[in-house]
Amino acid sequence: MLNKATQLIEHHYHHLPDGWVHYVIAGSGKPLVLLHGWPQTWYAWRLLIPQLAQHFRVISPDLRGLGDSARPASGFDKKTIAADIAHLLEQALGIERALVVGHDWGGPVAFALAAYHPGLVEKLVMLDAAVPGDGSGTFSQNGRRWHHAFHQTLDLPEQLIAGREEIYYRWFYEHYGHVRGAISETDIAEYMRTYGRAETTRTGLAYYRALAQDVSDNTAFLQNSRLHMPVLALGGGKAFGRGEETLASLQCVGTDVRGGVLEDCGHWIAEENPQRTLDELQRFFI
Repeated sequence: MLNKATQLIEHHYHHLPDGWVHYVIAGSGKPLVLLHGWPQTWYAWRLLIPQLAQHFRVISPDLRGLGDSARPASGFDKKTIAADIAHLLEQALGIERALVVGHDWGGPVAFALAAYHPGLVEKLVMLDAAVPGDGSGTFSQNGRRWHHAFHQTLDLPEQLIAGREEIYYRWFYEHYGHVRGAISETDIAEYMRTYGRAETTRTGLAYYRALAQDVSDNTAFLQNSRLHMPVLALGGGKAFGRGEETLASLQCVGTDVRGGVLEDCGHWIAEENPQRTLDELQRFFI
């Protein structure tokens, strides 16, 4: 069962050359795109969308291979996933310029949208994420994010996770955040509605297995370019939050970067402290 606050949200599908993207939309005004990470869906933004929709036209897709979007065989490098989002915005919604927020893997997708689709991103926010290939070498935090290497291992993770999906994903929901209960049993059930499928294990792992390509793409971009739009970078200060690393990463790739640490949050910023997240976004965007 979805949170009552989602009742005003409309669900739509947009067809791509190799599948489709499911997205939700709410409100009116300047377009604001919310990009989730793993192991989540658009639903990660459920607490923010009703309030943001009072000021913006909010669009939140399920990223390629996740949620209710298609499960193609390939295309999980973030440059390709960003192209999905650009196709949705430009072809389906007629949007030429948007505000963009990315969390977790949604952060590198948001960076790719800004880097490889010039002019489309007016302002960029990254929440507890870093940019692969930024030169800092901290994307996997020297092994602290242990699952990065595990997910890149071929075949083994699928075999170990099969039949134990809820046990595996629940560990992240319960340990990567600082605020206990921020992701409730109801929320976990909604995430597991799609993450409980074996094909979602495959596509979720593919995000990590494309990391070398992401590093290659972004390194090439950053040899001669930087992001010039305003950027807000916020890391979680507790549990598995990235802390100052989010700001440091974005300072490597942008010329107009501000931000810091939300000390009362872990990794799940928008769910652990939705009011503080909302305040930060509105202050930056309005």
